Amino acid sequence: MKDKLYQYFEGRVVRKDLTSHVRGSAVVPTFVLEYLLGQNCAIDDEEIIQMGIEKVKEIISRNYVHPNEAELVKSKIREDGQHKVIDKISVHLNDKKNVYEAAFAHLNLRNVQVADRFVQEHQKLLSGGGVWCIIKMGYSHASDTENRWIIEDLKPIQVAYVDLEEYIANRQHFTTDEWMDVLMHTIGLDPAFFNRRDKFIQLSRLIPHVESNFNFIELGPKGTGKSHVFSELSPHGVLISGGDVTQATMFVNNNGNRLGLVNYWDVVAMDEFEQEQGGKRTDPALVKTLQNYMANRSFNRGKETYHATASLAFVGNTKKSVPYMLRSSHLFESIPAEYLKGAFLDRMHLYIPGWEVKILKESVFSSGYGFIVDFLAEVLRELRKIDFSGMIEDKTELSPTFSKRDKEAIRKTFSGMVKLLYPDKRMTEAEFYEVLDFAVEGRRRVKEEIFKIDETFLNSPVEFMYTVRNSGREVEVDTLEKLNYASSVAQDEDGLLEGGAAPAGRAGEPEGAGAQGVATAGSVGEGVPAGQSGGTSAGTGSSPEGSGVPGAGTGIGTGLPAAKPKSVSIRDNQTGITYRKLFGPYLKEASKVEIIDPYIRLPHQMRNFMEFCVMFGDLKGEGEEASVHLITWNEADFLERSEESFKEMRDALEEIGIRLTWEFRQFHDRVIMTDNGWKINLGRGLDIFMPRENRYDIGSLKQEKRQCKATEITFFPNG
Repeated sequence: MKDKLYQYFEGRVVRKDLTSHVRGSAVVPTFVLEYLLGQNCAIDDEEIIQMGIEKVKEIISRNYVHPNEAELVKSKIREDGQHKVIDKISVHLNDKKNVYEAAFAHLNLRNVQVADRFVQEHQKLLSGGGVWCIIKMGYSHASDTENRWIIEDLKPIQVAYVDLEEYIANRQHFTTDEWMDVLMHTIGLDPAFFNRRDKFIQLSRLIPHVESNFNFIELGPKGTGKSHVFSELSPHGVLISGGDVTQATMFVNNNGNRLGLVNYWDVVAMDEFEQEQGGKRTDPALVKTLQNYMANRSFNRGKETYHATASLAFVGNTKKSVPYMLRSSHLFESIPAEYLKGAFLDRMHLYIPGWEVKILKESVFSSGYGFIVDFLAEVLRELRKIDFSGMIEDKTELSPTFSKRDKEAIRKTFSGMVKLLYPDKRMTEAEFYEVLDFAVEGRRRVKEEIFKIDETFLNSPVEFMYTVRNSGREVEVDTLEKLNYASSVAQDEDGLLEGGAAPAGRAGEPEGAGAQGVATAGSVGEGVPAGQSGGTSAGTGSSPEGSGVPGAGTGIGTGLPAAKPKSVSIRDNQTGITYRKLFGPYLKEASKVEIIDPYIRLPHQMRNFMEFCVMFGDLKGEGEEASVHLITWNEADFLERSEESFKEMRDALEEIGIRLTWEFRQFHDRVIMTDNGWKINLGRGLDIFMPRENRYDIGSLKQEKRQCKATEITFFPNG
């Protein structure tokens, strides 16, 4: 993929670990470092890269202003008469002197006069949020001067121009998986450590950068990188502490009529949104102004009405576990009380589940190749001018129970994700529904929690469904946490939601596509878009004896439901799944089981297989015997190792009455067949669980606590 990136995006690609090589002790945003690296290292030549690294190190060492070295830098400017610095500056109008003046964040200078031309060219300098710049500073020794510090030249650190049409055209040379991985590397994360849903969640943090007036919220544990994309990856976004927000800083300061952050920045992110600074309560007037802006893209201050396009992001930490919040409160529990109003929260377009995001360890950071973040930032800014939401109406009809705000939220989230993943609008049916389901789920998470907070919203109940125009099929989309913590909300008769998630993809589609949504109960058939139920399959109800369905009516007294034909779709990160729940009803009357799975080879796959066999033995009870025959494969160099492992398993399983046999054949099918007449098609084989990351993971002790990979499993009579 590296070669392909350099072929189509030469000069706009950088190796992502280089920032750590040049950063040193400089507290500089990634986009500043990659701006410099892009000028010196954006080529796949190790010798030139090393030379570029040394040059950037030299620039940082010579020109970046460390706050504790400010006096040394000022002395150098004075002695040499001229020196370039890299610093963050903000500008204000001194109306008494009728001049613009700058404040330097690190150089500790105030009231430095700025030429009008710099402000006219770069009006964001006036926003109050500060802009990173390369500044050529001069010094005057004249005895009669009022301005010893002189800004001779000023250049904000950002790419000057991007060719959006070229960017969109070159997208076609990458598969969806490749493109997602490029974006993951670009934001600094190694995609190898993330499944498809994880990548969707990580990349959705970019939607406020690519979609105007988008209202985004993420609440989750500490250490998951919630604020990273808002502070490090774009010169067009500003991150501020949620406790420091005022009407004046956010909108307009009536004293001097100075415009606020939303007028200058594409994204204004409020960090630590759950905290209130110094015990101060949030200003109710601020909440009201925010609420009006989020709904109408405008705000009133004094006699004036202002319009702006800035997206708002609210990021903060959760204080309680998800099961607790679902059972005892709501998922907005940690935010300040003044914001816990249905009218305010209803303006949120997307609530992503921050609790699903893994705590970021050093090992997950990228050392691969991605776009220079400043290049991507400019592309995303250009894409803000385009609206892709009309694609939804071409294929589906959203539920008439959706309010206007529900539909707007779904459309804007959908549009943003399409711009990120499919800027050329080329996507499969499965990929289209995957994005739509993600958008609906994100809105459902907002709305269902509002129902708990403001009972007046219950007067307008919502069905989170859409209808596929070409088939008339209705699709319901649920949130993953409701599936994972079903005991905290509701649980079906099996303890497992049949068809409770979108299938991993349509026939012929890449595995993983369509893994975001939730379908209604029933089987999923060929030609059904991702996220859709194929209707009720034959025999989904309890089958009477003599119906011809094997195992019908045999679930009484076993603690397991009766076996019946069905399709179960499992989502990325879903929990609450066990082999017993999945396969128990179909194995309890069996004495012989044949498993075809070519991927019983890695240590975690071997453990999974052993757990399956133990589960089968537990179903039989003491004194009963059964057999398991495995057909699998491994690379030639490792067949002997597999053989030894299976011999150890065979000896251990004999103790519980399971006779294990095996053979090595190169099959591509993944299936279980039983002697009581059932055939079970396995989308991923038995490898449905995410590998456990550490030995103390709760999932290593309790299978139902393990996160799953997206897959589909179909149960039907054999013959």
